[in-house]
Amino acid sequence: MNRMNPVTELLRLLVQGAPSEKIAQVPRLSGLRGAELAEVEGATELALRVRRTLTQHRRREAELAALFDSAGDLAGLRDLDSVLRSIVHRARMLLGTDVAYLSMNDDVVGDTYMRVTDGCVSELFQRLRLGMGEGLGGLVAQLCRPYASSGYFGDDRFRHTEAIDVAVRDEGLVAILGVPLQLNRQVIGVLYAAQRSPRRFSPEEVALLSSLADHAAVAIDTARLLEETRTHNTAMRRAEQAHDRLSDLVLRGGDVQEVAAALAALLNGGIIVYDPDGGELARVGADPPPFPATEVAASRTSGRSVSTPWGAVCAVLAGPELLGALAFATSTELTDGDRRLFERASVVTALLLLLRRSTAEAENQVRGELVTDLLNDPHRDGLIARGRALGVDLTAEHVVLVLADSDRVRAATARAARTRGGLGGTFGERIVLVLPASAPRDLDVPATIGVSGPARGPTGVAAAWAEAARVLRALEELGRVGVTASASDLGFVGLLLGDRADLRGFVTATLGPILEYDKRRGTDLLGTLRAYFDSRGSLTRTKDELHVHINTVGQRLERISVLLGADWQGADRALELQLALRLQRVLG
Repeated sequence: MNRMNPVTELLRLLVQGAPSEKIAQVPRLSGLRGAELAEVEGATELALRVRRTLTQHRRREAELAALFDSAGDLAGLRDLDSVLRSIVHRARMLLGTDVAYLSMNDDVVGDTYMRVTDGCVSELFQRLRLGMGEGLGGLVAQLCRPYASSGYFGDDRFRHTEAIDVAVRDEGLVAILGVPLQLNRQVIGVLYAAQRSPRRFSPEEVALLSSLADHAAVAIDTARLLEETRTHNTAMRRAEQAHDRLSDLVLRGGDVQEVAAALAALLNGGIIVYDPDGGELARVGADPPPFPATEVAASRTSGRSVSTPWGAVCAVLAGPELLGALAFATSTELTDGDRRLFERASVVTALLLLLRRSTAEAENQVRGELVTDLLNDPHRDGLIARGRALGVDLTAEHVVLVLADSDRVRAATARAARTRGGLGGTFGERIVLVLPASAPRDLDVPATIGVSGPARGPTGVAAAWAEAARVLRALEELGRVGVTASASDLGFVGLLLGDRADLRGFVTATLGPILEYDKRRGTDLLGTLRAYFDSRGSLTRTKDELHVHINTVGQRLERISVLLGADWQGADRALELQLALRLQRVLG
């Protein structure tokens, strides 16, 4: 270990996928002291961050792969029990629980039974039948929403029975999460993930299990429909083929626009895909009214599509979470087969939107980390290489935008960073957006924005950020809300704020018309303007200073008004003009 470069050892451990504990031991085993040890400790901290990021990415990839596999199983549905066993097993693996199981309602007997289990060891638990409304599953079915208990036996929010508690104790379960399986507003069963030790389930885990439950419900519904209509029902065969086609399209990497186009072709109508806020994600051959918020809310409550005067709307859900909505525009009344196909498409769309969100979150995190490192230490090695890995060439010219932090601004800057080849993140309680100089700078949200640049390289970008942040503070102090401005747009205020103050440019921009007029005509309007300000606006003192008639002074001031505009004597303009006159004298 003493003969090996510690940085090389850190890289080797990362490549091998070594645990964090082993990586953390590198500084202690390096034998170094002082500044060299501090440098190795800093590199170790970076290596641990990379290890955590890689672990998060692998977990996201595993979740997405499981959702894709579930959709693939559903697309090729032949054996319902096999599909349900696969979904339950994936739930257990993804959530990392000791046990996962799925119960189904028996409408004939009037109770609930275990349909599929994974990881169970108790025969008593696997044979358990529950009365309607009993236990944690009964609460899930009653409320029609997910429910989690970190300590089952101490939880009095649901009705305990001796038979259920004995079976749960025999299996050794402590923490249980249950999510409903719903069809047509009716709970037909519950999907569970359970742990034999105390555990709190995160919102992300609830959403993931809910998505798997939706796939299980669709699998059950599909199997039932296939059993009822396998022989003669052409509409069902069409729905099955359509679901296969849409699922296959998503699994092959199709985007929202492609799914909308395929669905529009299948239904022979127009399709719009909305995000949760009513923004359009895709539109194909449709021109319905604005975002149908009321109908989306009704569909979210019912779990079914809702008819409208121009077609139908269906909420796109992952468990209780609203991911968006589908709108179908048609001039004819929907058949039962078309309505079912439309509702099935919402499940495929939910899978697609979950994929897009997970991918965007992972990319936003990486871009945000690069922004933080870039502004914290622009001299750090590897920044340019990390940028290129994201498709961002930091050696090219970029502009920096700094905005006040808010959820809408954060989302808009993240989209702009991804779609315009830039970087976006949060730094110093501000939103920072680094864009190529040629990229559009407008955002789809009202915001006050400080801009600086163009700048090249990490150090140039860091300096541009500092100037843009000062511009934003100046805009806020001046009360100029909703304005996008650079230092040059702020006149003499920007001159004081800017790191690259262009004094001659400021003089030319402010006094240019007068300087050009004097040059062409051989006059001295500049001297008249200077004498007028030195005389505090007194025509009498100005004519004495210039040794001319007072009418001559008046005529010259009228000419100045023509050249500079009628507002040149206002407080702000006058201050800029006097500052420019002083700079002009200093600069010669």
